[in-house]
Amino acid sequence: MIKNDCIFCKMAAGQVPVTKIYEDEIVLAFLDIGPVSDGHTLVIPKQHFEKLHDCPQQLLGQVGSCLGRIARAVEVAMSSDGYNVLCNNGRAAGQLVEHLHFHIIPRNSGDGVFNRWPAYKYQQGKIEEIAAKIRRSL
Repeated sequence: MIKNDCIFCKMAAGQVPVTKIYEDEIVLAFLDIGPVSDGHTLVIPKQHFEKLHDCPQQLLGQVGSCLGRIARAVEVAMSSDGYNVLCNNGRAAGQLVEHLHFHIIPRNSGDGVFNRWPAYKYQQGKIEEIAAKIRRSL
């Protein structure tokens, strides 16, 4: 499935040039043109799915099976101390292109990228309430 107005679908179809890192019949990985760090790579399924939960499990497994190999290659090539793998789903989560994609972001100690995680503590009893709501939605 290719969505005609999707830039990532056009990239996967070879209609828009990319700097490829990896490609097979299911997956395309390429350098992000607006990187957070050198080597910032995007990994996409060639088929169009907007969000993680839209992608069939078997296909998602095929994409996922490539992620580790690509992430290791990015980490080694960039001589980084580590990396983040991110998948933003929906505008509120920072998804700018409505095609499922994973970011592999090379990281180094003290690089200032994502240096603050906005964590908090649940109020008494709220964690159980939220867990029950999520379980009911499974």
